[in-house]
Amino acid sequence: MQEVTVIGAGLAGCEAAWALAERGFKVKLYEMKPQKYTPAHHYEGLGELVCSNSLKAARPGSASGMLKAEMRILGSLILEAADNSSVPAGGALAVDRKKFSDYITEKINAHPNIELICGEITEFPEKNTVIATGPLTSDGMAAAIGERCGDALSFYDAAAPIVSADSIDMSRAFFATRYDKGDADYINCPFNKVEYERFYEELINAETAPLKSFDKRDYDIEGTDEQCDHDAEGANQRHDRNTETNSETNNESANNAPEKITVYEGCMPVEVLAKRGAESVRYGCMKPVGLVDPNTGHRPWAAVQLRKENVEGSAYNLVGFQTNLKFSEQQRVFRMIPGLENAEFLRYGVMHRNTFLNSPKLLTNRFMLKNSDNVYFAGQMTGVEGYVESAMSGIIAGQSLARALTGQPPLSLPITTMCGALCGYVAAENKDFQPMGANMGLLPPLEENIRNKQERYEKIAQRGIEELKRIVKQY
Repeated sequence: MQEVTVIGAGLAGCEAAWALAERGFKVKLYEMKPQKYTPAHHYEGLGELVCSNSLKAARPGSASGMLKAEMRILGSLILEAADNSSVPAGGALAVDRKKFSDYITEKINAHPNIELICGEITEFPEKNTVIATGPLTSDGMAAAIGERCGDALSFYDAAAPIVSADSIDMSRAFFATRYDKGDADYINCPFNKVEYERFYEELINAETAPLKSFDKRDYDIEGTDEQCDHDAEGANQRHDRNTETNSETNNESANNAPEKITVYEGCMPVEVLAKRGAESVRYGCMKPVGLVDPNTGHRPWAAVQLRKENVEGSAYNLVGFQTNLKFSEQQRVFRMIPGLENAEFLRYGVMHRNTFLNSPKLLTNRFMLKNSDNVYFAGQMTGVEGYVESAMSGIIAGQSLARALTGQPPLSLPITTMCGALCGYVAAENKDFQPMGANMGLLPPLEENIRNKQERYEKIAQRGIEELKRIVKQY
């Protein structure tokens, strides 16, 4: 039995290991937890989710739903885990994080072809390996990758706070999903105009946390085109790519000067987004459209949505409220949200460094490092953005390595499929390369002209899914 290596047991690494093991390879899967944790990871299980428990929209007529449908065709372990740990979330696929991780861990440990090895790898592999160490790659491995690749880039990521369900005042808040789509799975905290303006002023003037030493960089905050934390409908909030703002990070170094940092738009801290203007959050993560406050019978001026963190519904995540505010400031400012006046914070928001490769220069459209002996990368460090996209890259990297080692041609992934489009984006020449999540703009248009957007997207998704089914049957 031929032996291969996978480094990192997050979503991408587990998918890669699973794909290889299912094809008869002996897989050595390395994971540094529980011996060592990144600043954002806390649970010892594999496939730990950090930024959100949402895997975005579920319906096939959406970009994320289309990608999931394709991944199921390709045998995704992650979506199997999601189906077995899902929690109600309207039109989104959300999971109980612990149950999700436990399911993946159990499946990996039970597979006869996978050997899970706990320990940090700090040397760049010579051959037959998938590197899926994630955007928070350890310093040792990051240095090894940097020495070999030279074109690593960095940006910042942030996670939202989680509050206890018992501490939410439901006389102020209410259950609803925008436009009544799906079940009323979200808790909504409505603002009137005066409440919002008071909250907004406190938010933009709140004190941010100093960056940790490993996170300090002299960069600017810059926007990109995708948002990480989506509501029940998976709507993208798009912002100017070229907007630059200084971060008020209260650097505790000797000069006490504010730092400039690069923040990926998808997980832009809410306080930074708010500084772009009062309407930036009111029509971003606090948009009131599609909601009616039962206490007034009218649409609120603004609203904060909270999403279930677990099946029991005992914990809720503040959707879109990823932040770098000091913990004391999070408590003070976020308790100004109607219904959260007495909120018990189970986890405060945090901010941390992410790393991704200049993939167009380094990787092929199947995630193999150019001029290497079958060394592949997978996950967010390749420049795909999002949990599902990262898992997809693991499937493709694992299957591609398996096919290369058995003398088979690469799996054909046309650009009409979401998998193929994302793989193509990562490898296409791009001097201003930035991470990208699944979106319909990556796909070629239909030959027929369909004016209704939802119907058009459904046709585009159906085209790609059917084409992938046909291709897979040929192999």
